[in-house]
Amino acid sequence: MLKRIDLNDRLAVNELWYLQHASYKVEAELIGFSQIPPLLDTLDTLQNCGEQVIAYEADGEMAGALAYTTEGRTAEICRMMVHPDYFRQEIASKLLEYVEDNSGCSHFIVSTGTLNEPAIRLYRKHGFQETGRTEVVPGVWITHFSKSITERG
Repeated sequence: MLKRIDLNDRLAVNELWYLQHASYKVEAELIGFSQIPPLLDTLDTLQNCGEQVIAYEADGEMAGALAYTTEGRTAEICRMMVHPDYFRQEIASKLLEYVEDNSGCSHFIVSTGTLNEPAIRLYRKHGFQETGRTEVVPGVWITHFSKSITERG
């Protein structure tokens, strides 16, 4: 089940923070860098991030979430997370599809660690095209993607 998360709800933010840390620890291991920004968030920084958050609930808990911002007709996906217990259950795909269908945007951008092959596959599967790479610290690269939707069916 998909639902919007109110970042003023401290209990929901606590659950989101827990999910974020469980999910991004896996990415940190994949890319060999433990200082990725989502792992540095506190409850307060997460609560005040200014993003819109969609969560996927399974078995009565938050199994996945996607956070994004919008500017005009562009949505930037800021956080994509799935709890490791729920990997390979299409949760990330459902979250992406929901945002594409309900954000009112026609252009989407996202970045992920270049060595995060599961995320790279996910974005490519959904039609995102690589737009570039940035070295954020020596030896750690981020790959940038974008996708435009010209027709809605």
